[in-house]
Amino acid sequence: MRRSFAVLCLLALAVTFALTVSLTAQTPAAPKSAASKAQLAPPQVVVKDLPVRKVVLYKNGVGYFEHAGSVTGNQRVAIDFTSPQLNDVLQSLTVLDEGGGRIAGVNYNSTTPLAEQLKSLSLGMTDDPTSTELFQALRGQRVEVTGAPGGTITGRLLSIESRTEKVAGSDAGTTIEKIYLSIVATSGSVRVIELIPALSVRPLDTTLQGELSRYLELLSTTHSTGLRHLTLDALGQGQRELRVSYISEVPVWKSTYRIVFPRTPNGSATMQGWAVVDNTVGADWDNVQLSLVAGAPQSFIQPLSQPIYTRRQEIPIAVDAQLTPQTHEAAETAAPPPSPQSNKQFDKIEMAAKLSAPQRIPSNVRMAESGGGLRSGSGYGYGAGFGPSSNSANTSETVTVQSEEGVDRASDAYKEGDVTTNAFDDFFEYALTAPVTIHKNESAMVPILQQELPAEHVTLWSEKEPTPLRAVWLENKSKLTLDSGSFSIFESGEFAGEGLLDPIHPGERRLLSYAADQAVRVKVTDRDNRRTLHHVQIGNGYVVETYMNWESKTYSATNSSDGTRDVLIEHPRHTNGWTLDGDLKADETAPGLYRFKLPVPAHSTQKLEVREQGPERTQVWLNSSQNQSVYLLDLVKRVPDALDKLKPVIDAEAALADLDRRIKESKATEQAASADEARDRENLTALKGNDAAKRFVDELNRAEDQLQATRKQTADLEQQKKAAVEKLNGLIAQISFDWDVKAGK
Repeated sequence: MRRSFAVLCLLALAVTFALTVSLTAQTPAAPKSAASKAQLAPPQVVVKDLPVRKVVLYKNGVGYFEHAGSVTGNQRVAIDFTSPQLNDVLQSLTVLDEGGGRIAGVNYNSTTPLAEQLKSLSLGMTDDPTSTELFQALRGQRVEVTGAPGGTITGRLLSIESRTEKVAGSDAGTTIEKIYLSIVATSGSVRVIELIPALSVRPLDTTLQGELSRYLELLSTTHSTGLRHLTLDALGQGQRELRVSYISEVPVWKSTYRIVFPRTPNGSATMQGWAVVDNTVGADWDNVQLSLVAGAPQSFIQPLSQPIYTRRQEIPIAVDAQLTPQTHEAAETAAPPPSPQSNKQFDKIEMAAKLSAPQRIPSNVRMAESGGGLRSGSGYGYGAGFGPSSNSANTSETVTVQSEEGVDRASDAYKEGDVTTNAFDDFFEYALTAPVTIHKNESAMVPILQQELPAEHVTLWSEKEPTPLRAVWLENKSKLTLDSGSFSIFESGEFAGEGLLDPIHPGERRLLSYAADQAVRVKVTDRDNRRTLHHVQIGNGYVVETYMNWESKTYSATNSSDGTRDVLIEHPRHTNGWTLDGDLKADETAPGLYRFKLPVPAHSTQKLEVREQGPERTQVWLNSSQNQSVYLLDLVKRVPDALDKLKPVIDAEAALADLDRRIKESKATEQAASADEARDRENLTALKGNDAAKRFVDELNRAEDQLQATRKQTADLEQQKKAAVEKLNGLIAQISFDWDVKAGK
């Protein structure tokens, strides 16, 4: 609400200022004669437009554009861009004059950032003001307020404040925020007025009115999105070919496909591909060579077209400090002055340090043609000076690269045909041999494929997605890579469904689902799994058990339609050595699943059993830090041959467990004896000098003897445990056992 009211106030102030200016404007000066105008007018320079000849669009939202045309003599060439394009153009612009000419300069219309322009105004408002900010800027100014109770008020604006008030007649305590202005009238009285839409505030200072009008003009100019005109001055002799290329931000081109099945099935379908292209740049594409690249090269935006102001450090002005009287300590002895020899040595050391440190000079990037001209290619100069003898003279090396056909790219050579693909790096490209015309601010669908491809109808089912899906098993027999996009299916002349596809390279086969199949039901009717120990190996303190697992899963598919359905069942695939059991083979294998095709006749049910087998390994680390006797006894039951090797370890673990039990009991006895000793000592202290104290002396002596004996017992048990741990670790390290179920040993 504040912001809306602020805008209304600004508009009202602007209209008021316009009326004031129209009433006080002076009589305009007499017009000059036509002859004087002709004498002062500069000579007209013919500016030639350079049309677009080549466009390459990428999937990351950038496009490569090439303008080409002939120039004669000294010619000025113009190219129009939108404002968002200009940053990319300045970052990638390449100009090639193929007739020996040079480019004297590249100019474009620039604008100062709004924040910097607003600094020139004394209002102190931002580019997105609120009503509070607006009236804060008017504080202290003479204003005329109309629409207030009691009539028009003239005075100075003192302040603006916000108050939260309850809504009259509201039981729920609803509040509303109101804004009030404080006006000091000419008579000296202070009026507080609620700021309502009917209230009008007009500044009386003509200078302030001009500031507000200028502020609104700046806001309006910033929101305008006109074209940016870039002009190039091509200097040379005779007629020459000029090429200008650059990268620019463009909308992402989209792929969409149509898969049309014939009324009589023949195992194939017509695949028709289209590319949706949008021309939102500042120039028409008339008969351009269009290429579409399904790739995303790295690209970014730098605000090169925007003037940037760096923030300089603010240094406070030095002020002389006020001195206060001080006292200073006297020196103990007078130090002798340094010898001349020592000064020379210091100077040599300082000079050596200066010469040994490289003097860093920023690298200089310059044009290949002196005097600011740019020839075909690019030049880079680097300079560095070392020591006092360099005299700041930079050495430079210029590298010049020339091309007769403009910027050489892998996509410049195309094969014969309507559309061809050309793979380079990780991308692939559709190159249209026929010229394309798309005017600015227009879009078009460009055909990129029409070919019959092998296609098979199937019903796809997965346990993760229990709803059966109608799908097309499509094989790309074309020479084109099918880019990712949407597709639509047409069967018997009617729409059947749509979906999405990932890139399909030549020779690949891909499943494309497009609708639910309500005539097919698939479920898992039986599961079975077994595990058998096949191998045990013990060594280096580890027990490794190898099992062979068998898993079985039975699928049941029911077809309620009047025709046969080929049901494609997706079965999860195990890795790490698992294989299909028996003669069963998958129709297609993916990294994480098998696909089995199960033909199901009309109104019938078919079953498919999938059996797999594969190894499983478990590993147990034997160590003295935990009692593993239960696991070892179970292992001996499963592998009796391991008893001779594991019995010493089992006995050692049992002995260690017994020692742990005895140590625990001894420590409990030690704690009880310590408590008895402390209690007897307290009683003796309390009965000191009493005849009964003698009895507590005897009890204290017995308690201390018991405590000492228990502590010795605990220490002995700890030593025994240490020896038992060393023995157990030695037995574990000595075990070497290898058993296989086939050999029985």
